Amino acid sequence: MNGYGNTTHSRKHPRSRGRMWSRSGPDSATLGIIGLVCAVAGFFVLGIILGPVAVVCGWLAMGRRWATGHVPSVVAVVLGAIDTLLAIIWLAGAASMGNGLL
Repeated sequence: MNGYGNTTHSRKHPRSRGRMWSRSGPDSATLGIIGLVCAVAGFFVLGIILGPVAVVCGWLAMGRRWATGHVPSVVAVVLGAIDTLLAIIWLAGAASMGNGLL
């Protein structure tokens, strides 16, 4: 009964083999560079938006784990976090002063 039925032992190519590297998106180097650019630009304009974008891009570039081998990704995560914190502090300071609204 060697040739009858669907047995997984006789498959030469498992189903998951074709799906392992068929990723249709930016690779990790591109995401790391995008995150780094967003983090640096966030220090000058729209830090509250570009900071979290930099953190997310850097995190995805590292493969959703803390891997220090991807230098632009690590820098993007760290600078994006600093950028976001500075933007939140600036917004809280601007809101507490009132800016002449009262």
